[in-house]
Amino acid sequence: MAINNATFTLQLPAEWETQSGVMLTWPHRATDWKLYLDEAVACFVAIARAIAGREKLLIVCASAGKVKAALGNIDESRIIFREIPSNDTWARDHGPISVRVNGRPCIYDFAFNGWGLKFPATYDNQITKNLFESKAFSSRTIYQDMLHIVLEGGSIESDGEGTLLTTSRCLLSKNRNSYETKAEIAGYFRQIFGLKRILWLDRGYLAGDDTDGHIDTLARFCDPRTIAYVQCTDETDEHFRALSQMERELQKFKTSDGKPYRLIPLPAAEAVYEDGYRLPASYANFLIINGAVLMPCYNSYLDEIACMQLQQAFPDREIIAIDCCPLIKQRGSLHCVTMQLPEGFL
Repeated sequence: MAINNATFTLQLPAEWETQSGVMLTWPHRATDWKLYLDEAVACFVAIARAIAGREKLLIVCASAGKVKAALGNIDESRIIFREIPSNDTWARDHGPISVRVNGRPCIYDFAFNGWGLKFPATYDNQITKNLFESKAFSSRTIYQDMLHIVLEGGSIESDGEGTLLTTSRCLLSKNRNSYETKAEIAGYFRQIFGLKRILWLDRGYLAGDDTDGHIDTLARFCDPRTIAYVQCTDETDEHFRALSQMERELQKFKTSDGKPYRLIPLPAAEAVYEDGYRLPASYANFLIINGAVLMPCYNSYLDEIACMQLQQAFPDREIIAIDCCPLIKQRGSLHCVTMQLPEGFL
């Protein structure tokens, strides 16, 4: 089913809008987590418990019984379990994209190909379809003709008012799509998301990142006029030049009414290495939920600084720190393993 802007009013909701729930895809032994599964599960339990106190949880898993045992004493009336095969746990990228079409909740099911054919994704690419067929969503409409384009949730940030923030490095990367220019992508996004404009970041990266520069590791909308971003002040850090260039790009951006954005710097996380390779730890990989923000932390003195900065961005929300050291071992963090579902979608 094609979408025509002459017929439909489209909105890509912002993450801070009221949510019905959050989706998690639970780690299991048939994934790359097998070497430190207990650590990963403990992190997922902390995330799940923080969310379940405020909204519903949709958990994709290999065994609902094992997940229930791990969660322990928790109100299961808030949890929807679906036993569905998965390759991995990155719900942000294989999960549904929630869109309102004429005010009605609709699910977009884009193709997921393991970040440009880097990793197997045959099961993950089927998860949204399987969830829809299992009636996990309240939406009765799914647009699967989106499958001709690869798009990951971690690559886009919406302000809910028609502005998208993204990176050219990811959206123009090889092995994802045939689009070759920003103009081609912008035209397609205007059609399917009802966008008015796209803010492109051409600079900025994190060492160890497999996603080709997902925006949710670098810069995030906190409201339509505020962007939190990773700032590097250490000239000896390998990220210094690229992140400084990204900062200058952000300083040039204007809101839809022509004013500079309120920019809130988050510290560049301390370098963490495994087997000689730097891991992509980032404080920008936070998750906004009802009444709170879940912030990844890494057992560093910078955790407290990041928390204070995020409190400035979200003065009316509780900042909850979650130890995400296990997650960065697989090159992701807190936002990467979650996908919010706005009010009316669960």
